[in-house]
Amino acid sequence: MKRRAFITFLGGAAAWPLAARAQQPERMRRIGVLMNLAAADPESTARVTAFAQGLQESGWTIGRNVQIDTRWAAADADLFRRYAAELVALAPDIILILAGGGAVVPSLLQATRAIPIVFTQTPDPVGAGFVESLARPGGNVTGFMLYEYGIGAKWLELLKEIAPHVTRAAVIRDAAIASGIGQWGAIQTAAPSFGVELRPVDVRDASEIERAIAAFARSPNGGLIVAASTLAVVHRDLIVTLAARHKLPAVYPSRFFVRSGGLIFYGPDSVEPHRRAAGCVDRILKGEKPADLPVQAPTKYELVINLKTAKALGLEVPPTLLARADEVIE
Repeated sequence: MKRRAFITFLGGAAAWPLAARAQQPERMRRIGVLMNLAAADPESTARVTAFAQGLQESGWTIGRNVQIDTRWAAADADLFRRYAAELVALAPDIILILAGGGAVVPSLLQATRAIPIVFTQTPDPVGAGFVESLARPGGNVTGFMLYEYGIGAKWLELLKEIAPHVTRAAVIRDAAIASGIGQWGAIQTAAPSFGVELRPVDVRDASEIERAIAAFARSPNGGLIVAASTLAVVHRDLIVTLAARHKLPAVYPSRFFVRSGGLIFYGPDSVEPHRRAAGCVDRILKGEKPADLPVQAPTKYELVINLKTAKALGLEVPPTLLARADEVIE
């Protein structure tokens, strides 16, 4: 979907009902969409486009049989609460959280326990209390897991593999959400076996990130692990820039960090769940209940290495690591 078409897709929310009234070919269904990023963020474009394509493949056409109301929270907790209330007040058939469910679901559950909710990226929906179990969610919420917290140990392993000299690692996390604490715990548990001393860096604003990384980088043999969070995504360009400036090898939780100049990524595809979410939405609109739809786990994990960044950091990437990579950026 080209950018102009994407903007039309997003900006036409007010016009979609008018188009529907003009055509009235079949019953109009309403979907509320809450995004944790800004509308102008390229990652938003990719995720919304994937969902729109999935809807079309399931037979839903905007303006003919489905209307979409979108809100963009851009990692602002106050906007999460405000927009959650706004979408619930519109009484949609379903509310979809396109990414960052761990930060957004609580606001929606405070506003409704009746409207079906589908999330696309939540690390631990059971532990967070969003669902009773992965197999039987049991309430009005279901969706797609991001991954288990144990992936944090893999991030640390990869950091040591690509940069064996690292003995200190700053973990950039959002301590205000459960996944930030969970990912930190998994990395902390694995650290002794790799001989790495950890330091948490809480993500709240750009100036704090810059100060913390600069202070950490004053001592030698350091590296970064960026835990998954909406705030890390919002500040991703700054984090990648700081890692390069201070010569810190870094492992990232999403592919787009590495495409922007980050060193290495390991994790699930960040776009595919949004396409798959359309199928879940389709089933609910056709009468199935979220309580009966299992929460789905990632189907594929990827390893991406940026060789240009490795060279700038003076790192020789082991051939065994290159052989395992799904993509190598040169």
